[in-house]
Amino acid sequence: MFHSLGALNARLRELLVDLNGREMRRYGKSRRALFEAVERTALRPLPGARFEYADWRKARVNIDYHVAVDGHLYSVPYRLVHEEVEARLTADVVELLHGGTRVAAHRRSSAKGGFTTLTEHMPSAHRAHAEWTPSRILAWAEKVGTATRELCEAILADRPHPEQGFRSCLGILRLGKRYGEARLEAACLRAVRVRARSYRHVESILKNGLDRVVATDPSTSLSLTHENVRGRDYYH
Repeated sequence: MFHSLGALNARLRELLVDLNGREMRRYGKSRRALFEAVERTALRPLPGARFEYADWRKARVNIDYHVAVDGHLYSVPYRLVHEEVEARLTADVVELLHGGTRVAAHRRSSAKGGFTTLTEHMPSAHRAHAEWTPSRILAWAEKVGTATRELCEAILADRPHPEQGFRSCLGILRLGKRYGEARLEAACLRAVRVRARSYRHVESILKNGLDRVVATDPSTSLSLTHENVRGRDYYH
C-alpha cells in the first residue's frame, strides 16, 4: 500500500526499468536494447527553453496606431495604421506581427481600456502625413456643436498622447449618425458637466435618453412667486 504520490511514482520507476530491460519474444531484444540501437542516434537535443503555449489572433491597427487585445491597447509602428496584423499571446507577452515579421512586443497587461505605448511607435516624425490629427478631429466636432468640441478637446488633453484619444473621439462623433447631431450635442453637454472623458459615458447617456432630461441647476430654479401661489399672508 502506498501512502503518498511520491512513493507510488518511485515504485513505478522501478517497475519501468524492469519492463524496458525485459526481452520481447517477437523481437528477441528488450525495449532498452532497441532504443539504443535504433532511436537514440536519431534524437535531437532538447530545446533550451520549455515549450510556451500561445494564442494567435488577427486584428486591425486603429488610427491611434494601437491594436486592441482583450480590452487593452498595444502600440505598433505608426506606418501600420489600418493594416491587419497577427497577435501572438502568451501568459506574459503580446507579440504583434505584420506579414510574418514581428513589429512589436509588449508585456501583457490586464488593465481594460489601458494603453501600452512605445515611444518609437509614436508618429511625431510623420504627423504631417497622418490621416487624422487633433485639429481635424476638433474641427469635425465643432460642426456638431461647442459642447461636442469641448468634450473631445478634454479627452485629447486628458491622454498622455493626443493620439490615444482619437478612438474615443471618433466613436463619439459616429454616435451622431445613430442618434442625430442635436441629441449628441446635448449628451456631450451633459458629459462635460459631470467631467466624463469617455465614449462609453456618452453612449450610455444617449442609450438611456438622459440627454433629453433637463439637469436641475439651483441657479436657474423657478421662483416661488406665481399668480397661483397664494403665499403665507393669505392665511392670516
